[in-house]
Amino acid sequence: MIIVDTSVWIDYFNGFATGETNILDSALGKQEVVIGDLIILEILRGFRMNKDYNTAKRHLANLHQYHMLSPQLALKAADNYRKLRKKGITIRKTADIIIATFCIEEKLPLLYTDRDFIPFSKHLKLRSVSVKT
Repeated sequence: MIIVDTSVWIDYFNGFATGETNILDSALGKQEVVIGDLIILEILRGFRMNKDYNTAKRHLANLHQYHMLSPQLALKAADNYRKLRKKGITIRKTADIIIATFCIEEKLPLLYTDRDFIPFSKHLKLRSVSVKT
């Protein structure tokens, strides 16, 4: 089972062939690909055309969806952000902190291209499926 970040889904829906989109394409139908509610929001908000939005929404609805934030996870995410800040690393997006922390806590490997996840892999035991880390 893998969870796929917005960064990979955007490339996938835009038809860009990357190492990560190839992994996603291979995984679909062969292993369980799951998604988080926050990731769905990030993906769907970017579509301009209703047709594309509805197609993506229909495809994403077939995946098992996790709720990515709870009061306990919010505290863990804040702790993880602070741990990285103490190492001189600033994560740019709150959503990435939540997604990484969720994956760490649930022990789910994350397929991503967004560089904000690299410190979570290096320092906080985020399991990466990505080609580049």
